[in-house]
Amino acid sequence: MIKLFSLKEEKAKEAAAGSSTAKVAPGLIRMQKDMSELTLDHGCKLAFPNGKEDLMNFELTIKATDGIYRNGKFVFKVTVPSAYPHDPPKVQCLTTIYHPNIDMEGAVCLNILREDWKPVLTIQSVIMGLQFLILEPNPDDPLNKEAALHMTKNKQQFEQLVRQTFKGRQMRVGDKLYSFPCFE
Repeated sequence: MIKLFSLKEEKAKEAAAGSSTAKVAPGLIRMQKDMSELTLDHGCKLAFPNGKEDLMNFELTIKATDGIYRNGKFVFKVTVPSAYPHDPPKVQCLTTIYHPNIDMEGAVCLNILREDWKPVLTIQSVIMGLQFLILEPNPDDPLNKEAALHMTKNKQQFEQLVRQTFKGRQMRVGDKLYSFPCFE
């Protein structure tokens, strides 16, 4: 009991004096480890808009080399919460894309960012998941139901529609008109 009381006193003294060593959040420590082990494919690039000191916020650019979205360049904003790796990163697509698993506002439907997230997953896992989502869209788990319906009913027509959006055209999705970036 006396030791417990003396520990409390020590903690109070440390708090009053102000600790000279700043504590690093566990999420940041894990991000430092993830970044040191990260290997990017030639079609991927990371940018740190707030500077490289802020590992918890970055942009990922994926240049698709195969599949329906080949030659497209898609930018994703990744925000890593302080509770990482217990909570998954938040990902938003900043590039307008007609995709079954990405809605027109940029929300991304990727199972490892939701119910399948586990703390053993890394930023490398998230990047690979996004690359796979661009390569192989999944119309069975849609966020953009209109795109999923197009893809399921007539895949060839869906691919032609995606190619049209790559020309920088506008397209009505639902009741709203969207402008797409030109990739040609």
